[in-house]
Amino acid sequence: MTQHPARALLSAALSAAERGWPVIPLRPGRKYPALHGGTACPRTGDCTNGHRKFEQRATTDAARIHRCWNSGPYNVGIATGPAGLLVVDLDTLKAMDSPDTPDGAQSFLALCERAGQAVPLTRRIRTPSGGEHLYFTTPPGVRLSSTKGTLAPMIDTRAWGGQVVASGSITPQGLYAVSDDAPVAALPHWLHSALTVHQKPTTTPIRHAVARNTGRLAATVLERETASVAATGEGSRNSELLRAVRAVGRFVAWGDLDRTAVEAAFQAGGESTGLPASECRATIRSALDWSIRTARPRETT
Repeated sequence: MTQHPARALLSAALSAAERGWPVIPLRPGRKYPALHGGTACPRTGDCTNGHRKFEQRATTDAARIHRCWNSGPYNVGIATGPAGLLVVDLDTLKAMDSPDTPDGAQSFLALCERAGQAVPLTRRIRTPSGGEHLYFTTPPGVRLSSTKGTLAPMIDTRAWGGQVVASGSITPQGLYAVSDDAPVAALPHWLHSALTVHQKPTTTPIRHAVARNTGRLAATVLERETASVAATGEGSRNSELLRAVRAVGRFVAWGDLDRTAVEAAFQAGGESTGLPASECRATIRSALDWSIRTARPRETT
């Protein structure tokens, strides 16, 4: 007999917690947290003494999990940093990508071959889009941050500052399902070294969507502004996205940057902060339309 969706999600949350992985509720059918941000914080409950972010509010307490998931069919997020996990997210190609571009799985295989190592055997979760999440435990005392495209295009990592959608969660595109229930492996030394070399205090700039033949200044501004968006916390994400897109918009108006490439770069940056995809698209479209409409002619010397 098929389990009721709400009960299945409760079971998924409890299962993750039993492994010692703190969980948070995600919006029903979505991938972003169902928690209030700093600006909407009621300063009650967990936040009585000040706003607590999702990593501080994630829990393995079964009683709290029952209360939360009995109140609604929330998807399940795992706070990877507090869980002692680093999850490698292997993405699939999007419609805008060239069919010659390697996807995340191909890029990860190439990284393994370059390191002279086999693809690690570990717990794998199949995402609704056809990508995969590879789970690893981090070394004791090591605090790695989440990354986006640092190892290679189409490869992100979730550690401190990030969360991953747990198996059993469901979106309109489908189910997050276990594809390999192997024990969670320790983070390989070569992968740890690759991440440590690239690790920075802030989110790595998004580079892959810069259009060809772009002027150096335009490319630099796009890289800087997408990085600023990706590093923004709850409470000011949409306003920062609006500001950053407007800052880049003049280069689209002048023909230095391709609009589609700019939209893709900011869409990735906005979604990486937890903003809904539809909200990102609307904000980006509005900001670019405004920039193109109001841009002054390029100054010449």
